[in-house]
Amino acid sequence: MKEIEDLQQPGPTHERQAWRARFLTRFNRHRNQLIRHWWVPMAAVTAGLAVQAAAWRFQLPQFVSSGRMIVNLKLSIPEGSLYTEELNNFLGTQAALMQSGTVISRAHARVMGEKGYQEYQPVALKALILPRTTIFVLEGTGPDGRYTQGFVQACMEEYINLKKEMRAQTSDVTLAGMTEEVARLEKELRKCDEELVTFQSSNSVILLQEQGNSAGSFLAGLNQRLATLKSEYALLQTLTVDQNLERQRQGSAFSAADLTDAPDGRNDLERAGLTDAGYFRAKQQVLVLKAEQGDLAQYLRPKHPKITALNEEIARQERLLSIFRQQSDEQLEGRKDSLKLQIRNLEQDVREWDARALEISRKSAEFQRLKANSQRTQALYDRLLATMQTLDVNKQISPESVTVMERASNAVTNRPGLPRKLLIGALAGLAAGMLLLLLMDRLDDRINSFSELQELFTEEVLGQIPREKSALRKGEPGLLQPQDERYAFVEAYRSLRSSLLYMAEPAQRARTLLVTSSVPNDGKSLTSANLAITLAGAGARVLLVDADLRKGSLHNRFGLTAGVPGLSEALGSQGGKDEPSRVPDAIPHWAQSVQPTKVPNLFLLPRGNTTHSSSELFLSPGTVHFLSEASGAYDFVLLDSAPVMAADDVTSLAPHIDGVIFVVRAEHTSARVARAALDLLYLRHVCVLGLVFNAVRPTSADYYYYYKYKDYHHSYPVAGAS
Repeated sequence: MKEIEDLQQPGPTHERQAWRARFLTRFNRHRNQLIRHWWVPMAAVTAGLAVQAAAWRFQLPQFVSSGRMIVNLKLSIPEGSLYTEELNNFLGTQAALMQSGTVISRAHARVMGEKGYQEYQPVALKALILPRTTIFVLEGTGPDGRYTQGFVQACMEEYINLKKEMRAQTSDVTLAGMTEEVARLEKELRKCDEELVTFQSSNSVILLQEQGNSAGSFLAGLNQRLATLKSEYALLQTLTVDQNLERQRQGSAFSAADLTDAPDGRNDLERAGLTDAGYFRAKQQVLVLKAEQGDLAQYLRPKHPKITALNEEIARQERLLSIFRQQSDEQLEGRKDSLKLQIRNLEQDVREWDARALEISRKSAEFQRLKANSQRTQALYDRLLATMQTLDVNKQISPESVTVMERASNAVTNRPGLPRKLLIGALAGLAAGMLLLLLMDRLDDRINSFSELQELFTEEVLGQIPREKSALRKGEPGLLQPQDERYAFVEAYRSLRSSLLYMAEPAQRARTLLVTSSVPNDGKSLTSANLAITLAGAGARVLLVDADLRKGSLHNRFGLTAGVPGLSEALGSQGGKDEPSRVPDAIPHWAQSVQPTKVPNLFLLPRGNTTHSSSELFLSPGTVHFLSEASGAYDFVLLDSAPVMAADDVTSLAPHIDGVIFVVRAEHTSARVARAALDLLYLRHVCVLGLVFNAVRPTSADYYYYYKYKDYHHSYPVAGAS
């Protein structure tokens, strides 16, 4: 079930169709606007042509003169220097400079002085740039040919003069600034030299360099010796006595220069060597004695004199080994203490020489800084002096970057062509006319299409009645005829009839219907008459009541008399104390005024005499009795009333009616007025069944009914068959 519901839900196709419908609606609205008011753009185009023709006819002749100049980007000058212009937006800057106020005012003054004019003539100046070149074309347009030619030539010359002045002024300003900078650098250079001399007077540069080299070498030797001693001390910390003696025996203990003399005249190396030899001899002797003891123990008893003697000798050698080991341990500790003392002394020496080397480095760095600062200031000073000399040379030479290629030509008459002026006027008029049409469309809120009707109103649209060609000739189409050839017109009313018949169940179907509109001429009377004819053609007994007691004319449409008495007399006779007849089968008073029509099952109750108190009549109890009796006697009672905004008749009568049909005429009814009329009905709790869109253009984009399908229709009777 869920899948079926999902399939039944509208998808994006509806959105695309709605967008297409809105687009076509707007297009057709503008097209209809153009068809109705085609004279607006035509009048605007005519006015534009007339204005341009008059302007061309009375326009004074204009004279045009032009000259050419070449503007160079670079110029070579002596001593290898270059005079350069700013390249960013160069061409545009020069064009703006040629048309500047300074150049133009000077040119006017020059021409008036040379040509003897008392006042200047207006001349329009344009500066054009030939593509892919630096050639400028100055073109002047003015009412006086002689003045225009002189003005163009003066503009070129004044532009050159202005460039010279700007260059000279720039050189002077730059030269003054550089002179101040040179003076400042000269003072700074003198200060740097003084600081350098002061430093050299208290410090010998050569001695500093030698001291720095020697101090570095000596400090490196101290650091190397300190590292060796620290490594030796760390090794002795990890060695045992036997390992130390073995190391001494292999001759890698330390050098004789690292040992000190003892009080007995022997140094550590000699004493270490003696101890080493005695220790290893004793150790070897013990091994030999133990081996001999082992051999004798094989055949001698443990207390044998030889065994005893060997044991004593082994014990004596072991005591000797212990003495040697103790002496070696003392020597090792003494060596450690000696290394520790040497390391401490070397570390103190390293710190002293490190501080001395840092001081020497600081003084050397200070000297290099002073020297580099002096050299940098000197280089900048020399470069500024050279630049000043170059600027001075440029100023004296006065290089030109602008050359007059062609002098101002003789002024020739320039009168724009009439076709071009007329084309401009026609286009301007057409644009103005279209804008005026758009403005008129914005101010016009009349409903033109079915899509607009749906966008502006939430009420149901019961049907669309097409506009007939006969309405264009006669003013309004006639009633439906038995053999009516207006198939689309007939089918539209049949569609309206179906909408009313199938709107509710038969028991709940509206029996009394009122047809109205917001303003006159919306076609409500014709709609009510044709709807009554169509309902009668379906076999229903229909009473058509002309409830427009002020200007009703339904009797004329059916070829009947106004009928006196009519509805106004019937409602008036039942008001006040008069009561309707309660005799069974008695004919109601109003029924005597009902007239049969040529259409079977259709009867008409004319309005009677016109009255201006119709609103009071509709508020009387007789109206309720009349509607009750008429709905009992006929299947449908269809009332044609006055427009809502024209009189209060509808708002007084409609609350007694089962349903109201509201007629909206295409391209005639104002949306604001129609909305206000519907709001008045809703304020009286009136049941509005829906809208009827009347007089719709069959060629409208969203009118799809019956118009294009002529082959389905032939001559057929309207009344009596459907």
